[in-house]
Amino acid sequence: MAFSSILGQAKALTLLSRALASGRLAHAYLFSGPDGVGKTTVALDMAAMLLCRRPEEGRPCGRCPGCLKYRSGNHPDFMRIRPDGAAIKIDQVRELKKALNFAPFESGLRIVLLEEVQTMRREAGNSLLKVLEEPPPDNLLILTGTGAGAILDTIVSRCQVIPFAPLPLDLAAEIIRQRRPELDTAGSEALAALADGCPGQALAFEADGILLLYRRIVAAFGTLQDKPAIRTERALALAVELAEAKEGLEPLLALLRIFFKNAMAAHAGYASGRGVPPEVEQARERWNLTRLSAKIKTIDFAEQALARNCNRGLVSEVLLLDLFDCSPL
Repeated sequence: MAFSSILGQAKALTLLSRALASGRLAHAYLFSGPDGVGKTTVALDMAAMLLCRRPEEGRPCGRCPGCLKYRSGNHPDFMRIRPDGAAIKIDQVRELKKALNFAPFESGLRIVLLEEVQTMRREAGNSLLKVLEEPPPDNLLILTGTGAGAILDTIVSRCQVIPFAPLPLDLAAEIIRQRRPELDTAGSEALAALADGCPGQALAFEADGILLLYRRIVAAFGTLQDKPAIRTERALALAVELAEAKEGLEPLLALLRIFFKNAMAAHAGYASGRGVPPEVEQARERWNLTRLSAKIKTIDFAEQALARNCNRGLVSEVLLLDLFDCSPL
């Protein structure tokens, strides 16, 4: 059965399985949803099935020349395009258009996977749009992106959109344990909750040390009864580490937003089946809804400043001074 090894995303997998079984594929798909919920995994599995020469019960055989070349990363009819730095560049799209002028080399179908298409600027997006408007025959384009709202409407309208959603926390925790068997149940559940049911994000947090820094920041919220000078010193010390997180800074801000949103939910009387975590309960007791909302806005301002290429160190200092109640009222 197609996609039998993938957990979750039942709606998306049902739509794709029906298309594969009927042989009636769209010329382009947009897998839309948050990071870390399986969009790329499903796209790669779909490519493997389509490039297999002797599929068995809807699954790639794993032995034919098509499967062997695909698994080795050398299949001539599979192209994978990822952001070059912060974005997919127009030169990458131009190279893709040149390749599409030629027929597939070995199989009857060429598959192109474009990841994180929300990073494309308008110039690159408009260039890709021409391919989507007049797709060359025998080519299938699979686009992945974090939400259709960040992608050009003209691109979205020319693709069949397959929605992906965060997973239930117990299923996300199970996937995390499969990938990181050394993690105990509590650790995998905590990661799943922190990443809002996105196991890929959770594993990235853990691998990059982001989770450890996040926990240290949240733990420091429990010492806000200290004198202002001590709080300021602690905030500035953590700000240095935050600024040095490089690619981890934006995900860490996302984790902090989730933390304060969970504290607001606790104020409203919401609690998961396992209750409210102690650190969230402390935040609920320390700050009212107005102040919790203000701290989320502070995180929003920090993200906006980073998007404008403001100094990371200064952004981190201002953020943590505010979160630690050190900024002047």
